[in-house]
Amino acid sequence: QVQLVESGGGLVQAGDSLRLSCAASGRTFSFYAMAWFRQAPGKERELVGHIMWTSGRTNYADSVKGRFTISRDSAKKTVYLQIDSLKPEDTAVYYCAADDSPYNIGYDYWGQGTQVTVSS
Repeated sequence: QVQLVESGGGLVQAGDSLRLSCAASGRTFSFYAMAWFRQAPGKERELVGHIMWTSGRTNYADSVKGRFTISRDSAKKTVYLQIDSLKPEDTAVYYCAADDSPYNIGYDYWGQGTQVTVSS
């Protein structure tokens, strides 16, 4: 019904910048919010940040605030994650997720993830 596909990951060097994309397709009448998560090897997924679809209001984890920026293009049904000043600690699989309701708990749709590897 709804599919999310991430792209833009790759191998980069510390200090580089990267923009990840998450394109939604299918019956996307509206989203309440979309979010970016990441999962490093041996660790659980952690929330990077989210964006409220209608207002564009964003929130970020303290660990990435100031370096990560989430934005969205409603016409393209795409959400972006701009990452600046990449650190080796940012190495992880990055996932996007969509919440289609302000009432149910948790995200309803998930992408397959895109690998970001940051070398020293």
